[in-house]
Amino acid sequence: MELFPLSSVRLENGLFKDAQETAIRYILALKTDRLLAPYRREAGLPAKAESYGNWENTGLDGHMGGHYLSALSLMTAATGNQLIKDRLNYMLGELKRCQEQDPDGYIGGIPGGKEMWKEIRDGKIDAASFSLNGKWVPIYNIHKLFAGLIDAYYYTGNEEAKQMVFKLADWWLGIFGELTDQQIQTVLASEHGGINEVFADLAQISGNPEYLRMAQRLSHRAILEPLEDGKDELTGLHANTQIPKVIGFEKIGALSDSLSWINAARFFWETVVGNRTVSIGGNSESEHFHSRNSFEKMLSSREGPETCNTYNMLKLSKALYLQHPERKYIDYYERATYNHILSSQHPGTGGFVYFTSIRPNHYRVYSQAQLSFWCCVGSGLENHAKYGELIYSHKGKDIYVNLFIPSTLNWEQGGIKLHQETRFPHGTASELTLEIAEAETFSVFIRKPDWLEGQHVNLLVNGKNMSYKEEGEYIQINRRWEGKTLISFDLPMRVRAEFLPSGEPWVSYSYGPIVLAAKKGTEDLKGLFADDKRMGHIGSGALLPMDKNPILVAPDQDVAGFVHTLDAGNLRFELDHLCQGNAEEKITLQPFFSLHDARYTLYWRVADRHSLDSINREAHLHEQRQLALDSNMVDLIALGEQQPEADHHMQQEETYTGVLGDYHWRGGPGWFSYELNNKNQSAKAIYIKQIPDAVSCYELTVDGQLLRKEKQLANTDGSIIVVFKLNAPLARRDKLQVKVSACVDKETGKVVEIRLLK
Repeated sequence: MELFPLSSVRLENGLFKDAQETAIRYILALKTDRLLAPYRREAGLPAKAESYGNWENTGLDGHMGGHYLSALSLMTAATGNQLIKDRLNYMLGELKRCQEQDPDGYIGGIPGGKEMWKEIRDGKIDAASFSLNGKWVPIYNIHKLFAGLIDAYYYTGNEEAKQMVFKLADWWLGIFGELTDQQIQTVLASEHGGINEVFADLAQISGNPEYLRMAQRLSHRAILEPLEDGKDELTGLHANTQIPKVIGFEKIGALSDSLSWINAARFFWETVVGNRTVSIGGNSESEHFHSRNSFEKMLSSREGPETCNTYNMLKLSKALYLQHPERKYIDYYERATYNHILSSQHPGTGGFVYFTSIRPNHYRVYSQAQLSFWCCVGSGLENHAKYGELIYSHKGKDIYVNLFIPSTLNWEQGGIKLHQETRFPHGTASELTLEIAEAETFSVFIRKPDWLEGQHVNLLVNGKNMSYKEEGEYIQINRRWEGKTLISFDLPMRVRAEFLPSGEPWVSYSYGPIVLAAKKGTEDLKGLFADDKRMGHIGSGALLPMDKNPILVAPDQDVAGFVHTLDAGNLRFELDHLCQGNAEEKITLQPFFSLHDARYTLYWRVADRHSLDSINREAHLHEQRQLALDSNMVDLIALGEQQPEADHHMQQEETYTGVLGDYHWRGGPGWFSYELNNKNQSAKAIYIKQIPDAVSCYELTVDGQLLRKEKQLANTDGSIIVVFKLNAPLARRDKLQVKVSACVDKETGKVVEIRLLK
């Protein structure tokens, strides 16, 4: 299967064109010289503007510039917008000046990056999950620049970008070509984005086998080999660290005819989509893959699926579809595009969402253009430029209509123009107008989605009923086409109920592929539009009690008929059979992508009438404990998880991380420390949760002062809570450096959480 060039597809009026235009406004609001500031600084050039803040001046400097190149390239191809194209040319020109300052061809915004790369070349390697030689994921960072330069060439044909990326790649070979395979695998323990994919891309562009060999060497064997063996060892892993690697495995496998690498990527896709994905198409909780058998943490957390994960799962789905044109990849692509990607953009401000909480009655936070520079802002800049990439595809002359989005395909090489007119999902009817320069026989394939569930599709060609055959889950129209032909079809939608993949009694509803949600209020939307704080991407408003959310009462979990259509054209539905306390309740549902600036519920607990009282009692006790702890908290670190540790400026020696059940932990014979924020100087105690073992013993110091244990509590899950009281001088400080050090000849034990408590 082949894609049409993105420049050959134009969106027409509808949901996706609106989102595209909103994204253009956000892209143009960003200041290019501020994005370029880290590159000029590292190249020794005078500053033209101050660097942006947030992640852009705290160690990940320059990562946004790479994403920005990709976004400008994609949007230039997708729209032809001259202002966007001018921005792209300016960015490339300035980056070229930076590259010209370095005889080796290096460009980068990583603070002190050139010296760090020399250390790597010389074999001095200190790799942790989210750092390399003391820098915040520098390979992940420079991967964005590689990808941006490649995109500038691929989508716009810019030869200058091509020459720049080849110079940068040759500099890379000078660093990593000196390392052994074992040294490279040690480096790859640090998050590194899709660096293997970019070298596969460079091999494809240049035909240079040296680049393909480097792509293979840059593939993380600790992840690849279990996948090749069909083993799901993903639980506890940082999700978006792994997905880009797997995109690279698939591409390298395709270029080198390695079926085992392609099958590894397919197995990964199957287990993530089939076992770890919620209805909107997202996966993971607090950035990590949870157990496939339990979604409990996701359902109770502020931090649901990360938008970057879905951005990368769409890339992987597209690649697998092109290799194996199976409908399931497009079915997932459609689901994730409508329900996660489209919903991750604020329709007014254009702000992007990092975490989409699945917790009932919680909310999302949106970025602000001059303040927020998270990873999901970078991928968000690209997301809404890519809607046209997979609406259509082709095998030879045969055309495939994959998605039902108003758009026009102008295939100049094939002498064909195809216009799709549809109100989908606000209507079920669609029309394709095909114009061909010279009469020719070929097939048009129209995807028959899984959500049709076997329903018949009425098909007309030039107003006449036409029978069709199905080929690979597509409707096939094979005929001699000439002049202009009108194809009309109707895709009947109905409400479907979908339980969690684990089988737990929580259900989500969709209408066709459109996931439905309930608007649940606007109270305490703290930080709805994020400031520039490191934790600003998390909805920090009060957690509302989950036990106050209505429960669906069903004797046999047959809940599909509980939703009734109020207004199909405006996508409004009503959910009944809900019980709140002893009262019956009905709730209005609407598309999740249309719900913003409010709390919402996506998943509903299901129970039978007999177990309702006991479920309510248990949920109430659980919620009382969780909400009491949450309201008592000043700051929190979840140890062993990437973003909380980075946000709290972790330092460590001789410690490591792991996963036990649902717990991430850090421990070892050395020490680790974090900077905690004592907001309003309100903290009075420090709470440490750990999984103890026979050799665990640690000392706790705060700003160098040794604290004594005040209280220890045992939990039913085997963990223990230790509480340390802060003295008055410490309690009056805004920042507290908290250090956990193993006792002599002991280990710290597996520390799970550190909290400041009021």
